[in-house]
Amino acid sequence: MSKSIDRVLVTGGLGFIGSHVVDLLVEKDYEVRVFDNLEPQVHGEARKLPDYFNRRAELLVGDIRDKEAVVKAVSDVDAVIHLAAAVGVGQSMYQIEKYVACNTYGTANLLDVIVNKENSVKKLIVASSMSVYGEGKYNCASCGVVYPSLRKEEQLMNKDWEPKCPNCGASLKPLPTDENKPLMPTSIYAQTKRHQEEMCLLIGRTYGLPTVVLRFFNVYGPRQALSNPYTGVCALFSNRILNNKPPYIFEDGLQTRDFVHVKDVAKAVLLALEKSGGDYMPINVGSGKPISIIELAEILIKLYGRNVKPYVSYKYRKGDIRHCYADISRARQLLGYEPTIRLEDGLKDLVKWAEEHRWAAADLSDKAIRELEERKLI
Repeated sequence: MSKSIDRVLVTGGLGFIGSHVVDLLVEKDYEVRVFDNLEPQVHGEARKLPDYFNRRAELLVGDIRDKEAVVKAVSDVDAVIHLAAAVGVGQSMYQIEKYVACNTYGTANLLDVIVNKENSVKKLIVASSMSVYGEGKYNCASCGVVYPSLRKEEQLMNKDWEPKCPNCGASLKPLPTDENKPLMPTSIYAQTKRHQEEMCLLIGRTYGLPTVVLRFFNVYGPRQALSNPYTGVCALFSNRILNNKPPYIFEDGLQTRDFVHVKDVAKAVLLALEKSGGDYMPINVGSGKPISIIELAEILIKLYGRNVKPYVSYKYRKGDIRHCYADISRARQLLGYEPTIRLEDGLKDLVKWAEEHRWAAADLSDKAIRELEERKLI
């Protein structure tokens, strides 16, 4: 551990990922300050402090867009782990101002304070997302490695789900996506994550402030907001299963993603804080293993022991991608990162927590689907 980093600020430290990061930092004897606005969509309209909040951490309630609050939060800390963000791909396509304000402006506000106000910040870590890639990396038997753009509307209307080679139109094979893939964000949320990471890296390089961008893939585990219909798919499926409803699946369910347990993500954040190998670079944080969405739903149904079946809608959401899973070679080489929690073991962990918090699983998913349909995003 760097002797110069003792006090760490975690923005969004009451959230799903942030709270696990806080726990790990406290366990490693860091002094931790949590800065969070208790977003009602995550914490409920009452904005109650979650029961998992680590009492050994200091808490400041405030908004990342509030300069005075950020000045206070940044004062006398040695490092900032910036996780505060509005999260949700579909919702971002109609709550445009909110997402840009929270993510782009909020990060600009944080950077402005670090650059212009007296402070002792020596390291910055920012959470980005696999969504910045758009479609993942693919191989064409004839053309080699290719990076297809979004599938055309006509193709999706014909229920022809798989991306085609942009050069010859042939079928493609998904490959693990590395950090050198061109960025093609396909939602406002994804664009704001790109804004966040590019601003932070630019300011970090300009001012000699070691900065690491962590591109999280699909993070799951205990403390996901079960009633937030715009959260990760594991929590969405859990919510519906707990309410004896079938998991709602877009397209044919054979699209694949990379699911990584939140405790492995927290370890990656700690490694990025303590090691210099990843400074000034974007780094994937995932499991490196793809799984289809329908297979994920079937595993969760089995673990919950409910008598429901996945509902495959054969509908599509505008901006959705087909396949993306992480190449984690850079994280391994530069940080010594290695995911340790198998998906089925991690899902058991999620299921146990969700069963204990069933009271928090108000089912708002149908309402969210209706909102997307009304806006012609489905």
